[in-house]
Amino acid sequence: MHPGDKEYDIVIVGSGMGGLVCAAILSKEGFNVCVLEKNRQLGGCLQTYVRDKVIFDSGVHYIGGLEPGQNLYQIFKYLGIFDSLHLQRMDVDCFDKIMIGDDPVEYPLAQGYENFIAQLLKYFPDEENAIRTYCDKVREFCGMFPLYNLRTGDFYTEQTGVLELDAQTYIASLTNNQRLRDILAGNNALYAGVGDKTPFYVHALILNSYVESAWKCVDGGSQIARALARVIRKHHGDIFRNVPVKKFVDVDGRIAFVELADGKKVYAKEFISNLHPTQTMEMTDSDVIKNAYRNRMKSLENSVSSFTVNIVLKKHSMPYFSHNYYYHSEGTVWSGAEYTEESWPLGYALFMHAFSRDSEYAHGLSILSYMKFEEVEKWKDSHNTVSEHCERGTDYEAWKKMKAEKLIDKVCKQFPDLRNCIQSYYCATPLSYRDYIGNSDGSLYGVMKDYKHPMKTFISPRTKLPNLYLTGQNLNLHGVLGAAMSGIVTSASLVGIEELTKKIKDA
Repeated sequence: MHPGDKEYDIVIVGSGMGGLVCAAILSKEGFNVCVLEKNRQLGGCLQTYVRDKVIFDSGVHYIGGLEPGQNLYQIFKYLGIFDSLHLQRMDVDCFDKIMIGDDPVEYPLAQGYENFIAQLLKYFPDEENAIRTYCDKVREFCGMFPLYNLRTGDFYTEQTGVLELDAQTYIASLTNNQRLRDILAGNNALYAGVGDKTPFYVHALILNSYVESAWKCVDGGSQIARALARVIRKHHGDIFRNVPVKKFVDVDGRIAFVELADGKKVYAKEFISNLHPTQTMEMTDSDVIKNAYRNRMKSLENSVSSFTVNIVLKKHSMPYFSHNYYYHSEGTVWSGAEYTEESWPLGYALFMHAFSRDSEYAHGLSILSYMKFEEVEKWKDSHNTVSEHCERGTDYEAWKKMKAEKLIDKVCKQFPDLRNCIQSYYCATPLSYRDYIGNSDGSLYGVMKDYKHPMKTFISPRTKLPNLYLTGQNLNLHGVLGAAMSGIVTSASLVGIEELTKKIKDA
């Protein structure tokens, strides 16, 4: 069967987490669904790849909220995928370790709020009031977002001022202890935190998920995409890979079909785009969508990208540990993306990969550091995916090696034995993220939230075209949980939020 052989109720363009969740929900609800994906592998940021028999995650290195009753657990149970996932609970006393400058202490962030407080009090015994106040504020803010708590309600009538609180300023207001401030914000690479920009609600919603419970996907996060694909097919949905969509075509004020790269047309009653909103608008030629809306989408600032070194380790050279590391140069916790060529990298995140065949020793680890797209601008016209392979040239390869060695040197200051453990390594750049995830600049998390302009970065799943919807990480929140919730919000536009939320909560 080929795309275009039949007309669908709903066509979904892009198979990132948001798109797959939409397809799974809507196919379960009885819609005839079709997913169109330009890459060979489904999943967007859930994609994995294998080097020297070691599985590496492209974007999802750990997830939270997966204990019974917690939000992502309930979503996965409703979708019918939880029982098929191979998960590993991270260290309860320390899912993330934060390192700052030359400070030899590795500060733990723990699971469970009382444990989170108790572990930090070992290092900050005089700061109990600040730490408790911080935890109370995180939970207070999380309680103000109805869908995050799997209940219905109008967020905008429930609170005032929630969106306008600055994360950096609020954390600084709790204590004069600069080191504690650094630690509370220490894993902000999870949302590409920027000083005087990132809202506290973003910090709270993401951190809370991991404090509630933190998990690794054993053998990679692509299992989530595969599990969702099984649900979609079980409910008679179609999924097509290696199918780039070029246009959403308007006929009489509605999208009638999408046009594929090969010129074929796929017809449906409703269309959902899991692409970046700006990209969606560029692909939609319609007088219904006014220039003011297009310009607003175009003006949205994206979060920074990353340079990643994926390291294959020598056999039995490094014990496996079930926590992550975040390192910041002194004074740069909120400004890691403001590097110069000389000062890069100002920080990094280090993730070990959990493998089913060996829980005692590590087989691979990934090191990520912020990188601006402008660093790879000279190679931007080259595209490199499995289905569209293009060598970027020897100068690009030399540049990658230089950057990788510099990043590894930085990590070796904290982990001096690392070089002796490396069998081989492979690099991903902002161009890699652009080509495989499908955005224009390799952005890690899509649209950057800004507490000074909160409503500008809230994007509705509905567009001016009555049968074209948006979904994915750019709508509300990024990550597996955020994109899943975006998928719920978009699906609710077609099936109703009250009934859908009840089904998820009762799963």
